[in-house]
Amino acid sequence: MPNKTLAALLIAAIAATGCADMDATQRGTATGAGVGAGIGAVLGAATGHGGGGRAAGGAVLGAAVGAVVGNVWSKRMEAQKQQMEQATKGTGVQVSQTGDNRLKLEIPSDISFDTNRSDIKPDFRPILDRFATTLNENPATTVSIVGHTDSTGSAAVNQPLSVDRAAHTRDYLASRGVSPTRIVIEGRGEQEPIASNEDAAGRARNRRVEIFVAEPRPPQG
Repeated sequence: MPNKTLAALLIAAIAATGCADMDATQRGTATGAGVGAGIGAVLGAATGHGGGGRAAGGAVLGAAVGAVVGNVWSKRMEAQKQQMEQATKGTGVQVSQTGDNRLKLEIPSDISFDTNRSDIKPDFRPILDRFATTLNENPATTVSIVGHTDSTGSAAVNQPLSVDRAAHTRDYLASRGVSPTRIVIEGRGEQEPIASNEDAAGRARNRRVEIFVAEPRPPQG
């Protein structure tokens, strides 16, 4: 396959992923299609013997497969994201879509936990109540909860504290009907700061809980 043809296919595939008016589901499909088309074209060219048709066929097949694989951010996930954005508006909770198509909630310490404590604060409960509702409406999703601390104190204290914060969050969701078998917890102590630990404001940002929601990838083959 001529290099110019291959380059044109790749450029077209990548361009398809960047349309500003696409919603999240369409972008996921387009991204998968673009990547799949590029891979398919390369494989087709590599296995063909002067066969431009084989490379083009590989691009088409790769695009079809990639569209399915890339579309892991479904309309249900987008609806859940919008519901949580509405529920947490003005609270300081950050709701976003990650690069690997997970829903992420980042809950700061002024809502979630007091310093050196792992019991859930009253302001955190309504957010978790609404979150539990969306999880129960989407039973196929899985949840990862990651606890973090600031650098105050030793690792021997901070690591178990971060795990306890994640565990208390899981237990609260379970009390609202979410199966704990859907939830994985992890504590990372002070290892992943998002702000400087040199001042109180930065330490407050680092004391946080991150919650990730993912849908299973569609079956292959």
